[in-house]
Amino acid sequence: MPQSRLSSDTPAAQKIDAIISGLGDWRGDVLARIRRLIRAADPDIVEEVKWVKPTNPAGVPVWSHHGIVCTGESYRSKVKLTFARGASIHDPDGLFNASLDAGVRRAIDIHEHDSLDEAAFRKLIQAAVAFNLGHDA
Repeated sequence: MPQSRLSSDTPAAQKIDAIISGLGDWRGDVLARIRRLIRAADPDIVEEVKWVKPTNPAGVPVWSHHGIVCTGESYRSKVKLTFARGASIHDPDGLFNASLDAGVRRAIDIHEHDSLDEAAFRKLIQAAVAFNLGHDA
């Protein structure tokens, strides 16, 4: 499947656009905002859609840079951002609030009225990319 590098006219970007617009509520707004922050934090991020299956025919938005940085999934009451190697990433601002006992991954659950420190989130994205590239963040 072709991958997207900040272009809105590739198949992956169009699929993520459709996922966001298909939500039609606060979750779409949150996912769109997160997507903008991710793209701003790393201009070389690659957008993909993975794990398409009958129970989730649209698939899951994935942002990668030399490996998965994070995924963005929507549930009835939250948007979940799962960082593939979050347990290895320094989170000085304490954004991770889910999957804290997982051996490899960490997540951020965002509920309807939650706020997100955008600067801290951008730093977390950059730290995840640095980890994927083998650099200390």
